[in-house]
Amino acid sequence: MDTQTIINAAYLLAAVLFITGLKGLTKPKTAVRGNKIGSTGMLVAVVVTLFDQQILSYGMILVGLVVGGAIGAVLAIKIQMTGMPQMVAIFNGFGGIASALVAGAALLEVSGGPGEVPGAQFLIASGISGLIGSLTFTGSFIAFGKLQGIVTTDSVLLPGRHVLNVLLGIVAIGAIIMLVTDPTAFAVPYLAICLLAFVLGVLLTIPIGGADMPVVISLLNSYSGLAAAATGFVLSNNGLIIAGSLVGAAGIILTQIMCKAMNRSLLNVLIGGFGGEAGGAGSSADDVYGGKVTTSSPEEIAMVLEDAQRVVFVPGYGMAVAQAQHGVKQLANVLEKQGTDVLYAIHPVAGRMPGHMNVLLAEADVPYDQLIDMEEINPMFAETDVAIVIGANDVVNPVAKTDPKSPIAGMPILDVDDARTVVVIKRSLSPGFAGIPNPLFAADNTLMLFADAKAGIQDMVTALKETIDA
Repeated sequence: MDTQTIINAAYLLAAVLFITGLKGLTKPKTAVRGNKIGSTGMLVAVVVTLFDQQILSYGMILVGLVVGGAIGAVLAIKIQMTGMPQMVAIFNGFGGIASALVAGAALLEVSGGPGEVPGAQFLIASGISGLIGSLTFTGSFIAFGKLQGIVTTDSVLLPGRHVLNVLLGIVAIGAIIMLVTDPTAFAVPYLAICLLAFVLGVLLTIPIGGADMPVVISLLNSYSGLAAAATGFVLSNNGLIIAGSLVGAAGIILTQIMCKAMNRSLLNVLIGGFGGEAGGAGSSADDVYGGKVTTSSPEEIAMVLEDAQRVVFVPGYGMAVAQAQHGVKQLANVLEKQGTDVLYAIHPVAGRMPGHMNVLLAEADVPYDQLIDMEEINPMFAETDVAIVIGANDVVNPVAKTDPKSPIAGMPILDVDDARTVVVIKRSLSPGFAGIPNPLFAADNTLMLFADAKAGIQDMVTALKETIDA
């Protein structure tokens, strides 16, 4: 068996591990194992590539591994769960710019060879890698800035932005054509491609509001995969082509799921301005809340929970900010000891990235089989004694079902209003990302506990224990 056959077989093994890993990530119970399998596949692909390609300096590669690994380890240890979306955005950006830089380096190497004329596949793939990779880089850092609060989370709607985006895209494609038709003068067109893409990445991301970041993150993740796949064609590396294609396809599918969960179209995301157009103003906060909100206390809520047969926790971004997931698990333990059936309702876009709530609850050792997705849990709310909403807002706003002029009209929500009693833990009646009041907070079956999520949950744990022991 020759060396190339062994290399191709190793890449095939890596591809199988990638696919198996992605399959494992589809369910919380197998997600950890799936992540390990996918990581093993990447290790196989990297090791094979080091033997497959002409390596100029293993010493420089080792330095890169040590420096990059150290930075990654520090970030992984120190990053808070509320900052995980920002870190994912940065990873997407670095992945994109890495692809663009590798494609540029490959162009530089080929141009320096005596009498070598690169083929059309090489040149087109280089241009595409530079375009998508550079766009992903700046777009991801704008997303990071919005999530971190460095850049405004509001939609920045520049006049004529769609026309400008189209023109920039056309000019970038023209630069790719120049690169293909005259590869000897590759520097100017490739630099133009990257610079145009840098601007395009900013213009496509800046109009997107903070509420829509879960969709943006998954879309940029897809872009980083597509850039990597294009770079795979530049290098004729099967492992990179397969890995990039899988990431690109998975990201697009996840983006579509996110769009469906927010009642948006993928086209809105692709053309920019996604989430930037507000709907009708609707009712004012005074109209919705005036004299109708029922304020409660941990002691009163404990008495309701004491007799509950089923309790459903509904986590939102407020739980992430307050780091209340461990307190939620403590409260669930007390409830389960008295025979209460405890479940967790997971909305696809709760939080600031796909799966944000799943990750937080898994950190608190919540059993995977208690995490129920929206479609399955919604019919169960009618038979739920108490639904406890922790820092969620738009994903439980019934206006989505009743007001066609609302900014969230048609967005699938968690039907917590169907529960016999709804307990909402929030600091105030401030609106969510959509900027509209939530009639759920003033409903007859809703009790409002105005408190920090972590402190409020801890007070409920204490009160419930005292009620049970009394």
